[in-house]
Amino acid sequence: MICTIQRKTAKHQIDLSKPLDISIPLRASKDNVNAWYVDEPKIFPVRTDEWVGNVKEGGDVNFNNIHFNPHAHGTHTECVGHITEEIHSVNENLKRFFFYAEVITVVPEKQGEDNIISKKQLQIAIGNKKREAIIIRTLPNFRDKKNMQYSHTNPPYLMEAAAIYLREKGIDHLLIDLPSIDKEKDGGDLLAHNAFWNTDGEIRLDATITEFIYVANNIEDGAYYLNLQIAPFENDASPSKPILYKIQK
Repeated sequence: MICTIQRKTAKHQIDLSKPLDISIPLRASKDNVNAWYVDEPKIFPVRTDEWVGNVKEGGDVNFNNIHFNPHAHGTHTECVGHITEEIHSVNENLKRFFFYAEVITVVPEKQGEDNIISKKQLQIAIGNKKREAIIIRTLPNFRDKKNMQYSHTNPPYLMEAAAIYLREKGIDHLLIDLPSIDKEKDGGDLLAHNAFWNTDGEIRLDATITEFIYVANNIEDGAYYLNLQIAPFENDASPSKPILYKIQK
């Protein structure tokens, strides 16, 4: 199914029958991707004295409870409510779902004991392109990103200047294949989060950060359309399913 998207300066076509899923599914398993020192997600049937929500065990339907943390257990999209005292819901603030996006690939740079993504790296990768969303794939990019246990591993992260650059570049939606855009243990500073959402100025309520994506190696760097769908949780973050569509022309 070919869809035509009219922008101010160009007309693009995408094939809706060829989605590129960059989300990581949530599974009730110790092999599920994990961070932030919590146990694995759990999916289990409702049980009462007289009934079980499991067909295999004799129930008439499968009727499961799901226990998980959106920040720790898979692809999720968050709003500024993640770091503010005032409650902000991603469901209330994300009102558009299709965005002109760019996929870039970076190799985090060694800085002391850390691996960081710098402003200069992003400047080189993005150049003078104007995009609404940026999707950052880090190298190395093995499939084990889908079940990595990140707690206490000090994963790569964005420098504050890099987040400011993206904000000033007009990027409203930042997606990355790491558990956080900030350093795992930073004393609660969350410099990149604060910089991207501009918490010291006019807060960008409609801007989002999506973490724990996985961009397969066969997805080339370049321009795409992003469909950013979330579950309608009234919470600072929600599980999400970002989908890319290659631009036909």
